[in-house]
This record gives sequence, structure tokens and C-alpha cells, in this order.
Amino acid sequence: MKLIRTEDAVGHVLCHDLTQIIPGEYKGARFTKGHVVKAEDIPILLSMGKENLYIYEMEEGMVHENDAAQRLCAICRGENIDCSPVKEGKIELSAACDGLFVLNREGIRDVNAVEDIMIATRKGYTDVKAGDRLAGTRVIPLLIEEEKLHRAEATAKDGPLMRVIPYSLHSAAIVTTGSEVYHGRIEDRFTPILKEKLVHYGITTIKHIITDDDVTHITAAINDVRAGADIVLCTGGMSVDPDDNTPGAIRRSGAHIVTYGAPVLPGAMILLGYFDDGVPVLGLPGCVMYAKATVFDLIMPRIAAGVKLTKADFVAYGEGGLCLGCQPCRYPDCGFGK
Repeated sequence: MKLIRTEDAVGHVLCHDLTQIIPGEYKGARFTKGHVVKAEDIPILLSMGKENLYIYEMEEGMVHENDAAQRLCAICRGENIDCSPVKEGKIELSAACDGLFVLNREGIRDVNAVEDIMIATRKGYTDVKAGDRLAGTRVIPLLIEEEKLHRAEATAKDGPLMRVIPYSLHSAAIVTTGSEVYHGRIEDRFTPILKEKLVHYGITTIKHIITDDDVTHITAAINDVRAGADIVLCTGGMSVDPDDNTPGAIRRSGAHIVTYGAPVLPGAMILLGYFDDGVPVLGLPGCVMYAKATVFDLIMPRIAAGVKLTKADFVAYGEGGLCLGCQPCRYPDCGFGK
């Protein structure tokens, strides 16, 4: 560090906190370590009795933490993401709209592998609301070698490391299967719950058909409700009992099956397929009706944002895919799906 005249300190970085005392009004750090002195600071510093200041000697090739945070924010910030002002070398990013939080996991790992640089994020491919915090980034020291920033910036050569995709599905059709419901022996309690879950993603149910357990009837019902719907959901008949024909009916309707089954509890008997026009079709197990958090809640943000899932995506849910059944349920503020 170096001692210089206060009038000559503009643009330099303070080495330590400077306390200001105004009797009866204020006592505290008026300027903090790392502050870059501005022209308007000079009269205040002089009024505090600071005619000389200890500052860092900025060497060529070094970057102040605030400037570094701005550069890291630039490589992170994609579509529909807001950022905070830089404060004490840190910037926070937040969602500008409701949607799916998507990130480049490999790129973020590469940035965090660069010494003295960090990006901390929430879990990717999850549901976020406008204003939700997404990530925070900063460098560890007060001054950092610019070469390290160049290495971090190289990870974003193909685009920003994170973005929020707005939900794009708007209409749903539901096929309720089960002879006991079809004949009125029991009340359909599944559909009201499912409709409420869909509303969370801005999806309105426009069609609803109840059918018995006959595979040809279920297939016909699926084909009847498809027109005009952005997503088709089938409830009931999803286990392995002889009269559970919903998976077979979905296949017969022409859907290409991504998976029947997932390493997630509750929700192992989930089915996801896509029709040729890209419309997703889901076969939902009974747990979606009675459990607050299931595999449906894990995959629905991607589906609602129009992001296609693969078999590999379902395989990855195995780690973190066990709901611990906490009482009261804290989902999504828990480890389920994470």
C-alpha cells in the first residue's frame, strides 16, 4: 500500500475502513476497505480530517473486485434476468419473470474452477417466480489478476451461463380413467387437484373426459381431447395391475414414449411421451393426487416452458429423488429433486 495526498486519491482503492463521527448523529464506517475514491468523496474525506490516505497501488493487469463482479455478471446474465447494483464486490441476479431457470452447469463448474472466482446458484431447471434470487457472483480478493477473468469469460463464448424461459403452455386436456369414477361409484378427486397444480404454470384446463378402464375407450378419449390442447394428462390406471391400461392406451394413441417409470419416490410410475406435433402427454400415478411433492412437480417446470425431457433427464433425478416425507412438508424448500 501507499500513502498519498487525499486530493490525489481519485480512482484509487482504499486499504481500510474510514470512520466518520458526527456528534449526536452518526458514527460508523463512512468509506469501507476497497472503496474506489471519487471526486465527490474528497470534500467529505477532508472534513473527516483525512488529508492523506493509504491506497492500494494498482498494478497493470489487476482488476478491482467491483469491476470484476460486473464482468462476471455479464457472462452469467441471459434472457429474463435482472441484476443488483454491485455492493462490496458482489452482484446478485434475480428472475425478471415467472418461468424455468436454466443454466449451463458445465460452464459454471469451469468458472468456479478458476482460482479466486465464484458463482453460487440455486438448483437449475427449477420453477422460479419474478423476483426470486437466482445467483450471486464475486471474486474472493479485493484485486484479481485480469488473466483469471479472461479464463472465466472464455466459458461463456457460446452465450450467457443462465437464463429464465417463460412458461409457454397455456391449455390442458385431462383424461380421467377408472370404471369406479366413470360409473359414479366414487368421486373424481384427482382432477380438481391437477387443475390447481396446472394453474401455477399459467395453464387452463379446457377439456376433461372421464372414461372406463377399456384400453380402446381410453385411446379414443386421448385422441378426442388432443385438438387445441398444449398438453394432455391422463390420471388413473398407471400401475401394473391387469386392468391398468392407461400406459398402453397412450402408446396406441400414437405418442412416442420417453419413459414409463422414473427413479423418484413418490411418482415412480410416471409416463411421459410426445406426439408428432410436440404436444406432451403424461400418465400420472395416484400419488400426484395425495402427495404435495412428486415427480410431477419436478418435471412440470420444464414441460411448461416447452423444454423437452429425455430419458437421461429422468435418470438424473435418482439422486435427490427420494422425498423424506417431512411434516410439515417444506417443498420446494427442501432437498427433494435436488
